[in-house]
Amino acid sequence: QVQLVESGGGSVQAGGSLRLSCAASGDSISSYCMGWFRQAPGKEREGIASSSLDGRTTYRDSVKGRFIISKDSANDTLYLQMNSLKPEDTAMYYCAAGRISNSWCRYYSGMTYWGKGTLVTISS
Repeated sequence: QVQLVESGGGSVQAGGSLRLSCAASGDSISSYCMGWFRQAPGKEREGIASSSLDGRTTYRDSVKGRFIISKDSANDTLYLQMNSLKPEDTAMYYCAAGRISNSWCRYYSGMTYWGKGTLVTISS
């Protein structure tokens, strides 16, 4: 099984950028569909970006064009580059992994392994 640890969260002003990292251990991220999720206060957790085994990426409409998911398979690290941040991006951000087919990875369901999250706060 894989263990996931997120880092890189923090507080920035609207319009700023952050890069989140998710370090994996115990197994290679190349073996998994990987995803980023977030949960804002009082709201349900939502999938925002995924990267399938064959490298296909998917984004939630609310982050499309602003966020970029990427993988460094050599170092078993997943990234989320977040640009043009908005106050509504404020949330706890989680990285997740699952043995999910390429075609289903974009639906964000079936993730098995989760990190503990990193907090992102965007001020206006």
